[in-house]
Amino acid sequence: MAKWLFKSEPNVWSWDMQVAKGDVGEEWHGVRNYMARNNMRAMQLGDQGFFYHSNIGKEIVGIVEVCALSHPDSTTDDPRWDCVDIRAIRPLARPVTLSEVKADPRLTKMSLVTCMRLSVQPVTEEEWQIVCALGGVAP
Repeated sequence: MAKWLFKSEPNVWSWDMQVAKGDVGEEWHGVRNYMARNNMRAMQLGDQGFFYHSNIGKEIVGIVEVCALSHPDSTTDDPRWDCVDIRAIRPLARPVTLSEVKADPRLTKMSLVTCMRLSVQPVTEEEWQIVCALGGVAP
């Protein structure tokens, strides 16, 4: 299964709000970037991802799971834009900050470092293992 990272501004959509949606999850809507959209189109049910608080906090705070495949984004009538639904799986024991990710030489090629503006990005298996360890959770 592939791994991903989903960015959200916590004052707009926070980890706590995601958790409150329960097993039903929530549509990851509003993405208007072709690369991020294509990443969502590539996702499979059960793929996991990191939930990242951008702008405020700048930290990975939890793990989510894709619970609905790519479908039209309900926030637009433009057929170019799709989204997936995700649900919260578990929080990290401790958040992993962007500064920590940038400082770790093993993560220099991580999209969070190299494509900082991309809101939905792939995570390699090695990056997944490293960030989980930094966050105090089993991968």
